[in-house]
Amino acid sequence: MSISLSSLILLPIWINMAQIQQGGPDEKEKTTALKDLLSRIDLDELMKKDEPPLDFPDTLEGFEYAFNEKGQLRHIKTGEPFVFNYREDLHRWNQKRYEALGEEGYGVIVLNPNENYIEVEKPKIHVQSSSDSSDEPAEKRERKDKVSKETKKRRDFYEKYRNPQREKEMMQLYIRENGSPEEHAIYVWDHFIAQAAAENVFFVAHSYGGLAFVELMIQREADVKNKVTAVALTDSVHNVWHQEAGKTIREWMRENCCNWVSSSEPLDTSVESMLPDCPRVSAGTDRHELTSWKSFPSIFKFFTEASEAKISSLKPAVTRRSHRIKHEEL
Repeated sequence: MSISLSSLILLPIWINMAQIQQGGPDEKEKTTALKDLLSRIDLDELMKKDEPPLDFPDTLEGFEYAFNEKGQLRHIKTGEPFVFNYREDLHRWNQKRYEALGEEGYGVIVLNPNENYIEVEKPKIHVQSSSDSSDEPAEKRERKDKVSKETKKRRDFYEKYRNPQREKEMMQLYIRENGSPEEHAIYVWDHFIAQAAAENVFFVAHSYGGLAFVELMIQREADVKNKVTAVALTDSVHNVWHQEAGKTIREWMRENCCNWVSSSEPLDTSVESMLPDCPRVSAGTDRHELTSWKSFPSIFKFFTEASEAKISSLKPAVTRRSHRIKHEEL
């Protein structure tokens, strides 16, 4: 039950009366009645009075905002940063507008499975000599101990000279459930991506990351298909045959993935593939480590097309086919 505005006019009077008669015998009853009245006030309904409809655009451009070349959110017409108090004295409406615009934002998770371990000092193992030296003269034992200490001293000096940054012998302890790139990808998926509210997930997988993604698909095929919109591989080293990816995975990759490979050909030039998986195009460079950087413009265009196709309920195959045609035209 909600309280009308006319009831609120009496509220301050009631409060003042309660304060004046603070010492009265029926103070407890009045306090209880006051609490009951306050509990029945629907603040949300009050805030909605004279509030514009909560009808907001579905895209970032609809809000007349875009990211500039520095990655900053700016108004398309004025160039000004985002303004929260778009309408004065309408905090709830402004908050809803902010949340609606935020739904068009992006979250980034970076997986770096190359060093999923910590280095700790290797525990020293003390080996006791099995020879019985009780019959040896004390002078001989002292001489042997001295030689042993000198030998150890020289060995330690040599190790320090050979690797001055590593004075102690270290060992690697791998992080639990993240001991390999494949394990790391699955762990991040299960604990972060799968739990996220995001409905459009995009992957950029470089080199061995492509292999890790294919393994993720093998282990979590249904979940990946349901949540991932498109995948951009850059000089990926995956192999659907060696990794034993099933037919349904290979078909999904053909429609939703593209691999920008190292090549001396211009960016987006079609490159022949020996594997029955995703299309391969040139990254515009023959340097493996630059394939992601060089192909970013095409990758984000690829993601935009996939996102628009999903929004408009078009079949993914139409988007991928048009994308390949544009490559050939270029």
